[in-house]
Amino acid sequence: MVVGGGPAGTCGANTAALFGRRVAIVERDARFGGAGINSGTVPSKTLRETALALSGYRSRRLFGVDLSLRREATAADLMRHKDAVSDAERRQVEQRMTALGVHCFHGVGRFVDAHTVAIAAADGTTTQLHGDVILIATGSVPWRPPEFPFDDDRVHDSDELLELQTLPESLAVVGAGVIGAEYASTFAAIGVAVHVVDARDTLLPFLDADASRALEAAMRANGVQFHWGERVERCDASRRSEIALHLSSGARLVCKHVLVCAGRSSNVGDLNLAAAGIVAGERGLIAVDAHGRTAVPSVFAAGDVVGPPALAATGMEQARAAMCHAFGVSAKGEGAPLLATGIYTIPEAAAVGATEAALESAGIDYIIGSTRYADHARGRIVGDDSGFLKLLFRRDDMRLLGAHAVGEHATELIHVALVAMMSEATAELFNRACFNYPTLGDLYKYATYDALLKKGLV
Repeated sequence: MVVGGGPAGTCGANTAALFGRRVAIVERDARFGGAGINSGTVPSKTLRETALALSGYRSRRLFGVDLSLRREATAADLMRHKDAVSDAERRQVEQRMTALGVHCFHGVGRFVDAHTVAIAAADGTTTQLHGDVILIATGSVPWRPPEFPFDDDRVHDSDELLELQTLPESLAVVGAGVIGAEYASTFAAIGVAVHVVDARDTLLPFLDADASRALEAAMRANGVQFHWGERVERCDASRRSEIALHLSSGARLVCKHVLVCAGRSSNVGDLNLAAAGIVAGERGLIAVDAHGRTAVPSVFAAGDVVGPPALAATGMEQARAAMCHAFGVSAKGEGAPLLATGIYTIPEAAAVGATEAALESAGIDYIIGSTRYADHARGRIVGDDSGFLKLLFRRDDMRLLGAHAVGEHATELIHVALVAMMSEATAELFNRACFNYPTLGDLYKYATYDALLKKGLV
């Protein structure tokens, strides 16, 4: 039995069904798909792509001509493609579960004991189901700090923002994490005056320092204004004409709308975890072992409820691996040993493996190989004059330890490095490989040449 119908839950249900198990899945909402399809991953990335098209962003860089539609574009224009893509993804998820024979229930699931869940449906009826194995995959919701008046229709969390009826003239994004940076980029692209407020002094500090600096510079060039070292002490929404954010420095930031990106908390409030013998941690996180098993042998958990990295892709893999372990199937081990990071800002940023700072902290001697998009035909074709690929090789054997990219299609490009690192490849792989011309894949060969030249091997 699976509780939660988002990416992790549906993948866990389908995996168990493929193993010949009788599977039930419970989803609180009327629609399956969770945040991954309905309010987060897919719609936000679709919104970004639509913003790029409506803003004429790519065409301006290619031709120096503004082909933008943004002066006439409405919120409905911006949201239309997002809704169509989410609807199609949701239908596909539901069709796949139907084809595999998964029994679907809608209602609020609540533990009765470690093997039993009661489902309270919207019509007031209650159904109890027994499961030899139960997978918790109830996802998460945006955290709402109490100092923000979310009952005001101009103050949003990241789920609500996707339901905008009008495009704001200005938007203050509170929190410069991945979600905040992505939405700041998207709205700046369509001409919204965007301000980002964060108590830190670095954009996405988990990135390699070169990538972080390049991304911030690109976002500034696209019109995003950063207010570093600032906390919002008070949000005054008493006037309909404006919202005033009172910052820790004493400054006052005035805007039309506010987006609060303060992290997320797990959806476990209705589960009655105590009845199953499970105790949730901070913000509802559930502790699991390397196989996704909780402290209760019959109960597993996957996705946002177990904490970082809390991505749709990782949640799906966690659920598949958990079901493999639960039913003794050796199709997967303990999950993916490496996770690629993809950030859908404008421009995109992506990474896998170690950063320079991590290698220096570990005392590992390394060589950097890098190349710019602008130095290659494909980069010139797509008009990307600021993108780059940076590879980190261990000096003694030239094994690839990390890769970092900023630019057009960086989130796709990074998977070449992911597979190479999972294969424990060295620079010789890229030296021998013949990439099509002109492609962004060819960046790997020239970044590798740069490293080999520095080591004196070419």
